[in-house]
Amino acid sequence: MDVNYKNQKRYKTARYPIRQPWYLTWLIWILSKIVLIGKEHKVEKIGMEGLKPPYLLLSNHMSFIDFELTATATHPHRVNNVVNIDGYYQRPWLMEWIGAICTRKFTTDLHLIKSIRRVLQRGDILCMYPEARYSSAGTTAYLPDSLGSLVKLCKVPVVVVIHRGNYLRAPFWNFRKKRKVPMHTTLTLTLTPEQIKSMSTAEINAVLRKAFLYDDYRYQKDNGIRITESFRAEGMHKILYQCPHCKVESTMASGGCELWCESCGKRWTLEEDGTIRANEGETEFSHVPDWFEWERTQVREQIQTGTYAFTDEVDVHSMPRTWRFMPLGKATLTHTVEDGFVLTGHYRGQDYRIQRQPLEINSLHVEYDFPHIKPFDCVDISTENDSFYCFPTKQNVVTKLAFATEEIYQLHEKKTKRAPKA
Repeated sequence: MDVNYKNQKRYKTARYPIRQPWYLTWLIWILSKIVLIGKEHKVEKIGMEGLKPPYLLLSNHMSFIDFELTATATHPHRVNNVVNIDGYYQRPWLMEWIGAICTRKFTTDLHLIKSIRRVLQRGDILCMYPEARYSSAGTTAYLPDSLGSLVKLCKVPVVVVIHRGNYLRAPFWNFRKKRKVPMHTTLTLTLTPEQIKSMSTAEINAVLRKAFLYDDYRYQKDNGIRITESFRAEGMHKILYQCPHCKVESTMASGGCELWCESCGKRWTLEEDGTIRANEGETEFSHVPDWFEWERTQVREQIQTGTYAFTDEVDVHSMPRTWRFMPLGKATLTHTVEDGFVLTGHYRGQDYRIQRQPLEINSLHVEYDFPHIKPFDCVDISTENDSFYCFPTKQNVVTKLAFATEEIYQLHEKKTKRAPKA
């Protein structure tokens, strides 16, 4: 059940987006060009000669500047973007005016499919970010199998947008401090209607996953980009939360150009070329994504051996509408292999219990230093008509929760596929 707010209306996500006014495409293009002034960037189109809307635009997600770069590439055509409800915060009129499609992340939203088809049927571009969150480590995040089904349903060309350098410029774990990094955006016609018609959903997913392979640290290395800012490692402990030397979790810290473990004392330096070097002794991982993915394997092992479980007191703020977050006070958040997420609390004389079963949530919306409420890490547990932003008492745990959500979902999905049909 959801929290019963007295006389509290919910923002209606089940509404069709307006068609973007023609003059707005020019205004967005002009504003995007202004934002990009002084920022080294390149936009390249591959195989798109003669391509006109309607088509699906599937983009990776690095930072907010993705929107400006995509807007310059698609001008002068009308584009409707799928946007999570927190993007509507205190500006729903603006988002509705530009034709955004509101949804709540990692929920079953059947009307979203109807809105997507409506946009394409009227001959426009539908832009969505299938990873549904900013990239934590500058590499590909989880892509759901439902993506292939959507492509099959829409029967329009698919263009994949890959931004490179955007993450390095403003990494999710320290997005407020920008670095001077050249950005390169490619738009590639990846699937035509004829190809889609002849392919299975699994084959479509395989093509899309290959097209979505990216690694910003590899991009940095291959292009000889040096990030000389003195704060370049600040905040990196949020994604590299487990020490590879002593294996202790949530004791990593960072500052300046260094990371260190407060349990065993080992320190590493993030070099200007993006590689990691141990200040003393063995360098366990010189490539940031390798350290990041090693942490995932540690979580997977805990899940497989039955030792994974999470419980903590959290400070909860909900978002039934778009104008403010409602403080619900303290609650208990648990995450287990069997039950998924369970949020239990008490609000204005009523006990509430929110549960998201393992197969109901294939990934997790994580925020580092969430700007709308308070500058701390949180996770968003959403239902079809509300979103609960949970700020854990335990420090530096949200990245592990994201790993665990994906691993538990995939574990249950495999069990479901193996189960004999009645």
